[in-house]
Amino acid sequence: MATMQPFERPEDFVNAAREMADAGRPALARLLAEEAADRTPDPNTAQQILAEFPGRSLRQEG
Repeated sequence: MATMQPFERPEDFVNAAREMADAGRPALARLLAEEAADRTPDPNTAQQILAEFPGRSLRQEG
């Protein structure tokens, strides 16, 4: 059985977001993309990530 590696880099979250988008789970893809953007130090790259997964934020901050 393969062990799952923890997400550590923004790229890990982007890859997972793409997988979720391909699986027809756009809401989960958007949440993962938002996490990737938050962890990306360059604001331009963060904007590109979010543009790849359009939609409004579904986060529940509180």
